[in-house]
Amino acid sequence: MILYNVTVKVDHDVHDDWLAWMKTVHIPDVLATGLFTGHKLCRLLGVDESDGITYAIQYFSPDMEAFQQYQQHHAPRLQKEHTERYEGRYVAFRTLMEVLAEGGS
Repeated sequence: MILYNVTVKVDHDVHDDWLAWMKTVHIPDVLATGLFTGHKLCRLLGVDESDGITYAIQYFSPDMEAFQQYQQHHAPRLQKEHTERYEGRYVAFRTLMEVLAEGGS
């Protein structure tokens, strides 16, 4: 399994709008590509929030081929929508990980 992690720090003044948009529009659009099996939306704790609130959005892809299809056919459009809506109001970075083992709940 491939875990695609997007870490985003969002300015306080757009935070509420951003969080609602992520939950109702952006994340459902990413999942609608059919290339991810699920997701988690997490808020980072114990970090300085003076200049914004930080989240990690994790998407689970069954394999690298599915992730690459997402990157080639969907990511540019979806990332552009995010940038146009919140340009200058966030910083983000992305990481890609291979899940080697999973534990129970």
